[in-house]
Amino acid sequence: MGRLFGTDGVRGIANTNLTCEQAMNIGKAAAIVLKNDQVPKPTFLIGKDTRISGDMLEGALIAGLCSAGADVKLIGVVPTPAVAYLIEKYHADAGIMISASHNTYEYNGIKIFNEDGYKLPDDLEDQIEQIILNNDITSSFLPKHNSIGTVQRIDTAVPDYIEHVVSSIDFPLTGLKIAIDCANGSASATAKPLFEKLGAECYMLHNNPNGVNINQSCGSTHMESLISYVLSNELDAGLAFDGDADRCLSVSNHGTVIDGDYILAICAADMKSKKLLKKDTVAGTVMTNMGFNKFCRDNNINFVSTNVGDRYVLEAMLREGYNIGGEQSGHIIFLDHSTTGDGQLTGAKLLSLLNRRDAKLSSLSTLMEHYPQILINVEISHSGKVHFYTDKEIKKEIKRIENILGDRGRILLRVSGTEPLARIMLEGENYDEICLLANEAAELVKNRLND
Repeated sequence: MGRLFGTDGVRGIANTNLTCEQAMNIGKAAAIVLKNDQVPKPTFLIGKDTRISGDMLEGALIAGLCSAGADVKLIGVVPTPAVAYLIEKYHADAGIMISASHNTYEYNGIKIFNEDGYKLPDDLEDQIEQIILNNDITSSFLPKHNSIGTVQRIDTAVPDYIEHVVSSIDFPLTGLKIAIDCANGSASATAKPLFEKLGAECYMLHNNPNGVNINQSCGSTHMESLISYVLSNELDAGLAFDGDADRCLSVSNHGTVIDGDYILAICAADMKSKKLLKKDTVAGTVMTNMGFNKFCRDNNINFVSTNVGDRYVLEAMLREGYNIGGEQSGHIIFLDHSTTGDGQLTGAKLLSLLNRRDAKLSSLSTLMEHYPQILINVEISHSGKVHFYTDKEIKKEIKRIENILGDRGRILLRVSGTEPLARIMLEGENYDEICLLANEAAELVKNRLND
């Protein structure tokens, strides 16, 4: 990845290191890159989540796109997968989502999708980045007079997206009582009508966004209130989304968190039983729990591991022809229905399966044993992020821990693609052992990678 685009678009603190000027230049450069003989005046769809900075960055992107001769269609507050789906439906040539996903409100981001609804390929991101960094946007690129772009507002995005998800579900949710945590984000605009249309009795949590409460002690990164609500009201299940609703985690009727690995296992086993699992394979990442590998072996399912990031999972799925994959964090891709992770589609698929089989989520989740796992995030400096992979002491620490664990566990150290963090993950049979080793590794990383 380059200096602007990370593993999930451009991201930073709004109005600090993600400025209006930068957003405008991204709009200009994106329009320039996507122009060609077949598409002399590209049309961009723009959606956003509920952050206070969304309107500001939207305005800057509009200015950049229109000044470079692109037309813009605004669809308002929608989930990220809605942008991906609606590009084709609304005859656009690209889509932009303004969101920083699971991050708190002060962050924002810009994700770009191509005409097919897939995240923009690396080579096009690189072209956009080079135009911006080399300051190559000159007046010669910009149209004059009546060739500048126009703006249109679309009012049907939410119902059109809801209809798409509903049409992808083959069994209703009638009779299920569920709680839904919208993270005060994009799902606040779609989740209640969507799941009620599928037949569920819905109890809504954190669905009153005010611009600054997105992901604030709620959503898929803070499950406590959802767990409490499901248990105290004796509900069948709970669903939690992140800020842009491309992730979904669930809570069982017993109050247990059902993460992305469990959801993948439950859905993949069901797809295999119905002969719908292409190549009998599931794609995941290096963060996928060891218990999932054992589940796959026990059920004659192949598992393919990629780097962390749903874009890498998707690349493997497209390249090899798999139709389900995802991450422990709740990015689940049902490629037969969506070109990206879709939290609400995932939740609806999971609950539809549950209702069709007249089962409890607590019983379905027993098909996979979850190995104890410790994840520690360590704040590091910018220079530390650069030197992470070449630091000899860190390499020695990884080797030491690998020798201790042997085949009873594993360690994974990596830097975040979107935040100034080193992520340390240990997994193994003995929780106390991996907890001790994880904290030792975290202390070393903290000392080595901060100025």
